[in-house]
Amino acid sequence: MIDRYTRPAMGAIWTLENKFRAWLEVELAVCEAWHRLGVIPAEAMADIRGKADFDVERILEIEETTRHDVIAFLTAVEEKVGPSARFIHLGCTSSDIVDTANGLLLTRAGEMILAAVDKLLAVLKDFAYANRGRLCMGRTHGIHAEPTSYGLKMAGFYAEFARHRERFAQALAGIRVGKISGAVGTYAFLSPEMEEIALEILGLSVDPVSTQIIQRDRHAHYFTALACMAGGVERLCVELRHLQRTEVREVEEGFAKGQKGSSAMPHKKNPISAENMTGLSRLIRTNALASLENQALWHERDISHSSVERVIMPDSTILMDYVLHRLAGLVKGLRIIPENIEKNLKASMGLYFSQRVLLALVESGLPRQEAYVMVQKVAMHCWENHVQFPDAVRADPDISKRLGAAALDELFDPGYYLRFEDAIFGRVFEGHFSGGR
Repeated sequence: MIDRYTRPAMGAIWTLENKFRAWLEVELAVCEAWHRLGVIPAEAMADIRGKADFDVERILEIEETTRHDVIAFLTAVEEKVGPSARFIHLGCTSSDIVDTANGLLLTRAGEMILAAVDKLLAVLKDFAYANRGRLCMGRTHGIHAEPTSYGLKMAGFYAEFARHRERFAQALAGIRVGKISGAVGTYAFLSPEMEEIALEILGLSVDPVSTQIIQRDRHAHYFTALACMAGGVERLCVELRHLQRTEVREVEEGFAKGQKGSSAMPHKKNPISAENMTGLSRLIRTNALASLENQALWHERDISHSSVERVIMPDSTILMDYVLHRLAGLVKGLRIIPENIEKNLKASMGLYFSQRVLLALVESGLPRQEAYVMVQKVAMHCWENHVQFPDAVRADPDISKRLGAAALDELFDPGYYLRFEDAIFGRVFEGHFSGGR
């Protein structure tokens, strides 16, 4: 997936080279911890610090024989270090290294994702403020309901992505852990003190109780938080796709000079970015299901989760980083078409005023159901005969007699629907709200 939104830095986290670098980082932290506790002599520790390295091709060559990646890695490192390598991996099992390294990698990937969310939030906020007061038709079930504004539309998406960020930040805190506790988590040939020192060096928290592995509810939380965020991406993309339909056409994705929409139809300008991201969001959500299936492992550990994670860890984080940056670019470059927004507001003949008339009749003393039937009769007449609802209401003797001309003029003011827009903006962007987000 190579285009202007691809982020090489995120992809680099998941290269084979970087994975082995993370393993070496963990091994060196364990050695440093043992050294501080007096187990590894200063001379040997200096040797390890100076010589510990590897060659990826050599690891892969050794793995052809060992059929065990960690043993192949250790063998390749030992060849570089020499006799002092006897202290490397002291008391550890493979998952001490792999799970702790994955904690590092998922944390670094997660921090990049949070930065991408922040970028998207800034774009959504800018869009919301730029379109504050831009009245447009709100739709429920795809049908004209009552007016809202483009500012409120994006304020809603901003608030949602702020929640996605909060959820993912919590999941990221949960994955920022390691374990150096041995084959079944009992520290048989290690110690909690050594583990604490090593993980402090790595910037990770200690998993309070582990088996051979870190339990996969932490990973499930991480990937399901990404899945929720992907649902938010798709919701915004579906909205933008609908708004670009020919019959609506209130917005358009940026269309570069020389860009083509169809191999057969030269007139086409398709919502391809929003469609692409809709599809990619489905992949991220699918991977979350695999992370949930990884929770239930046999006893202190089996290996069924490992093959899954080799796919979903890079794929989900790379995809989410890509999608968030691409979505920010899409929203930033979105073209608003004011004349079509105005045309669509008028398309339903002012029927969106129906509730205002209904409530005015109720306030005048008419029973609600009687008022509802009265307004609905006028509304259906407008639908069937393409009559403007305000004109039909004024012409209806029963309604006009109850409400009067001056009251009706006040009822048909579109600005009424945005009278609390500032209050909502205050809640979303300035925290003027005592409740939760």
